[in-house]
Amino acid sequence: MDLIAVLFCLHVTLVTVNCNPGPLEDVVIDRYDIPKICPREVQTEDYIRYHFNGTFSADGKKFDSSHDRGKAFISQVGLGRLITGMDRGLLSMCVNERRRITIPPHLAYGSIGTGGVIPPDAVLVYDVLLLDIWNTQDKVQIRTLSKPASCNRTTVASDFVRYHYTGTLLSGEAFGSSYSENSTYDTYLGQGDLIKGMEEGLLGMCVGERRIIIIPPFLAYGETGKGTQVPPQATLVFQVLLVDVFNPKDDLVVEVKEVPKGCSRRTVTGDYIRYHYNGTFQDGTAFDSSPAWAVHRREEKDYHPSSPGVWPRRGDLIPSSAVLVFHIHVIDFHNPEDPVDIKSTYKPEDCKVTSETNDLIQYRYNCSMMDGTLLYSSDHYDSPSITTLGANKVILGLEKGLSGMCVGERREVVVPPHWGHGENGAGEVPRSAVLFFELELVELQKGVPEGYMFVWLGDSPDPLFPAMDLNGDKEVPLEEFSAFIMLQVKEGKGRLLPGFDADSIIKDMFNNQDHNEDGKIVENELKLKVDDQSEPVKRDEL
Repeated sequence: MDLIAVLFCLHVTLVTVNCNPGPLEDVVIDRYDIPKICPREVQTEDYIRYHFNGTFSADGKKFDSSHDRGKAFISQVGLGRLITGMDRGLLSMCVNERRRITIPPHLAYGSIGTGGVIPPDAVLVYDVLLLDIWNTQDKVQIRTLSKPASCNRTTVASDFVRYHYTGTLLSGEAFGSSYSENSTYDTYLGQGDLIKGMEEGLLGMCVGERRIIIIPPFLAYGETGKGTQVPPQATLVFQVLLVDVFNPKDDLVVEVKEVPKGCSRRTVTGDYIRYHYNGTFQDGTAFDSSPAWAVHRREEKDYHPSSPGVWPRRGDLIPSSAVLVFHIHVIDFHNPEDPVDIKSTYKPEDCKVTSETNDLIQYRYNCSMMDGTLLYSSDHYDSPSITTLGANKVILGLEKGLSGMCVGERREVVVPPHWGHGENGAGEVPRSAVLFFELELVELQKGVPEGYMFVWLGDSPDPLFPAMDLNGDKEVPLEEFSAFIMLQVKEGKGRLLPGFDADSIIKDMFNNQDHNEDGKIVENELKLKVDDQSEPVKRDEL
């Protein structure tokens, strides 16, 4: 019996112990929500900012809550500023971790309690959400996410910068973004316009570089925070994209990309220029593109006007204080004082007869713009072009380029627009275009003065009528008149108006002399038209 009683008592004793455990000896931590990424854990002497709900273990009744106050709790860990159990329970936490910390009385408020809120020997339970960690030894952390392959300059103090940013707290809660404002943040560096940590984090950046900048509270907004978005003692995380940088001391930067061979002339002030361009910001974002602009003033170049207001703002396309980059391709340029430029590339040795006003000529040509774009060519037609010099059949610059040529001669002629198609252009020729002609004179027929159909190349026969009256019958019909004129042309004594049918011209000449229209010319009807009696060679029209 005694043995059974002992066993029974033992059994009862064991059950009693299992159902009523003794007092807690240490903090109990339940890490029920741990973030996947935890770059930093709470260490002794760190400062933290956290939310909590405090309840009693016995009945779950809440005795305190930072959520109810609407303000996170801030403290330093491990230096006795918190109850011992809380100091221990917060160690090794990650930002955004949630944990439940159960604290026995001897690590909380003991057998006395506090303030009538915590009774003696109370076991406390804190549900904690960690929002922030920092230490007085912390520095600004910079992590480069991406960087352009080419970086010609980096930011320094006194530079003006334009950048986009997204700002979050260490917990990931957003507090500001330039993207939402659809505008960059623009400021000078080194003048105290930014928080100290941002000043430091933006130094040494390239345009187009992306960074994450982590700024401890004492280098950000510190104990006061900023408005309702940045709480006191908040670590700030900025993701930054540098869009633009310049310094007030910067000058225009010109980088020559390509110069054509044989560049014998460069633009100067006062030149009128036509060019194509693409306009971008320093980060490569395009804001405008030609087909073509014409302005006073500059081969293919990049322009970097590195100060505000260098280029006219075009509506909302160009923000204030933007550095502009122009990729320029010069099409042509000229000066209003430019003459027609004529260069003979081939000239026959036997060059005695040259083209002049009133001559009928045939010529081959290619007409291009100065950048080599072909506009017209006589090769597109079955035969060379024909014109009479001085008859206003071609532009003045081409007329000048075709004058004084020998048959077989080749020329290169540059015609500025005031000698060409002017400000309005024509056909395929753009406005104010400089034209480049390649010319070859194929055939030349010497001409006669304007208003004449025939001229003598020396003195006319004197008297004239007997020379015309080939059969001596005192009258000259059309057939006899025609035979006389053609004999003069054949013997080089006279010249008919070129470019027209000879029989038609001779008939018109005959009709001019046959005053009574009887089909024959007699001596008293014949008259000479004398151009200038003072010239040694009379130019007569019959």
